[in-house]
Amino acid sequence: MNIRIGYGIDVHRLEVGIPLFLGGIQIESDLGAVGHSDADVLLHAICDALLGAANLRDIGYHFSDTDPQFKGIDSKILLDRVMKLVIDKGYSVGNIDCTVIMERPKLNPHIPEMQEVIAKILKVDFDAVSIKASTHEKVDSFGESRAVKAYAACLITS
Repeated sequence: MNIRIGYGIDVHRLEVGIPLFLGGIQIESDLGAVGHSDADVLLHAICDALLGAANLRDIGYHFSDTDPQFKGIDSKILLDRVMKLVIDKGYSVGNIDCTVIMERPKLNPHIPEMQEVIAKILKVDFDAVSIKASTHEKVDSFGESRAVKAYAACLITS
């Protein structure tokens, strides 16, 4: 059995009046992430972790932020395409562990729904998707609600 781990990180600026997408769901908030796609930092970090584990470069290589076909795209589509690349290379996902850094809104009530969405795309059990939420205690751009960041680690096997 071949076992690999991967690590991903993503950051987006927050602005008033933009929808907030995290973990494949829209969350009620006055702040949303700015990006070429729907700016779902959690799914982007997971994409990078999976791509890195499979030695398939990074999300920007596959889905350039200068390519108009990806303008406003739902990041669930990107994660699904990444999963197809991982499967085509002979791997399956063992588990993922993620952390989202965001001062507000509180994410804990939304985590189970995010886990369900992500588990379905990754073709894993709900229990294989760990998502944690943390704040930056009002320090720096994350703590001042000017940005959102996500980290993801994954294990893949063949």
